[in-house]
Amino acid sequence: MKASPALGAAALAALAAGTSAWAHHSFALFDAQKNMTLEGEVKEFQWTNPHTWIQLIVVDAAGKNVEWSIEGSSAATMARQGWSRMALKPGDHALVVIHPLKDGTRGGSLVSATVNGQVIGARS
Repeated sequence: MKASPALGAAALAALAAGTSAWAHHSFALFDAQKNMTLEGEVKEFQWTNPHTWIQLIVVDAAGKNVEWSIEGSSAATMARQGWSRMALKPGDHALVVIHPLKDGTRGGSLVSATVNGQVIGARS
């Protein structure tokens, strides 16, 4: 039995679609029932796809500087919420609200941000 070119193309398309859907994670690793507020200094703002990232240096309870990785939406979604590539710069003072990671590591999903006293777009 010979495979038709159309059948082969359909199989490749299904494989590609499944791979890309599998590669994109869900937000299940974040605790959406909990909000956490962090205050610190921006180390880096990554205006990338599929998600933007804020690296924030926060002083912990012991007085030690620790780095938090905060995941935002896509650059396009954040732009619609009032963000831009230049919204955060290294050294900016930021107050962010996140849904923290369920496993307790220093990371979370961005809910809102106030930078140098100015609120930048928010999502629920």
